[in-house]
Amino acid sequence: MGYYFGIDTSNYRTSAALYDSENKTWQNSGRLLEVPEGRIGLRQSDALFQHTLHLTERIADLTQGFLRRVDAAAVSTRPRAVEGSYMPCFLCGAGTAHSMAHAAGIPCYEVSHQQGHLAAAALSADALDLLKKPFLAWHLSGGTTELLLVTPSETNGLPEAEIIGGTTDVAAGQIIDRAGNLLGLSFPAGAALEQLAQSCENPEKPFRPKVLDSMFSLSGVQNKVEALAASGADRPVIARFAIDTIAEGVLKATAQAKQKYPLPVLCAGGVMSNRALQQAMHQRFGAKFAQPELSGDNAVGVAVLASLLHEEKS
Repeated sequence: MGYYFGIDTSNYRTSAALYDSENKTWQNSGRLLEVPEGRIGLRQSDALFQHTLHLTERIADLTQGFLRRVDAAAVSTRPRAVEGSYMPCFLCGAGTAHSMAHAAGIPCYEVSHQQGHLAAAALSADALDLLKKPFLAWHLSGGTTELLLVTPSETNGLPEAEIIGGTTDVAAGQIIDRAGNLLGLSFPAGAALEQLAQSCENPEKPFRPKVLDSMFSLSGVQNKVEALAASGADRPVIARFAIDTIAEGVLKATAQAKQKYPLPVLCAGGVMSNRALQQAMHQRFGAKFAQPELSGDNAVGVAVLASLLHEEKS
């Protein structure tokens, strides 16, 4: 049991966190990257610049003098724990974490952004024991819609993820943000789109994606959303249609996967903070979720992984 430090510099948020493994408490300081109005993302060079500009502030926002108590650090260095997975935005966090750990005389472990999401969701759902056995997991974020078969690595015990389902083209988060952009909502649009959808009184029948072996396409959904907007449909109707259609695909894909892999289901990523989707997944599959503050990008899961790696070696 100890005290751990984590950094995550994804394409959406700059974050630093502390995690107390004995009490399972955490402190997270995150800042959304600034996206110009009307745009639905950033170039990697712009994301890297903003991380470099703001990471020092995130670290300074944590408890002063925390490095004197920290047993180990971890940092996300790539999107997924597979060969060839790379994004420049993670370079800022990697360099800072390794430098701080070297100065403090503590180990610094490298993990993936996706592994951090899974660990944060497990911690938030009071289900850290899931990380020690096989389970199914959804990672639904701005650029990722993947249904994963997760098993603990024989090498270091970290969650290893095999993609067994998800989208074949457009990610769920992209549909959410593109629909939000059409409706004049700020990026990222998930929370605002959900609030708008809740006011829909006469919903449009959702598109039912064809799901085969837990894989499905959402490109047709994007076309339908654009068609609804062009036809002058009410904004709440468009918002509700986008969310309901994503839920259709996710629920069908999960049902197919559960037939093959009768395992617990954990849900991670910002899109999975949608309450309607959570309710449907919990009712049908008993799925577990992260709390809203740990659904989106954060460094808490990275710090949790530092604890697992360090305490395994101790």
